[in-house]
Amino acid sequence: MPMYMDSHKNVEGLTAEAVAGAHARDLEVQGKHGVNYVQYWFNQDEGTVFCLVDAPSKEAAEAVHREAHGLVADEITEVSEGH
Repeated sequence: MPMYMDSHKNVEGLTAEAVAGAHARDLEVQGKHGVNYVQYWFNQDEGTVFCLVDAPSKEAAEAVHREAHGLVADEITEVSEGH
């Protein structure tokens, strides 16, 4: 299954708790879309969040965010794992 990294920029009022809550909601709905949100990173000062996701398509990854909390990514890029 393809892997994607998404980015959210200039998120107003970003806090660690808010990101954790949004991620928890992603996990609740991801199964309906055949998606697995793996991990996220954030920079509170810049209001930036990155999410790593296994998904059949960019659209499926976006559908999870849209349904879970409405905070869709600014960009979604297909990535490959390196070592």
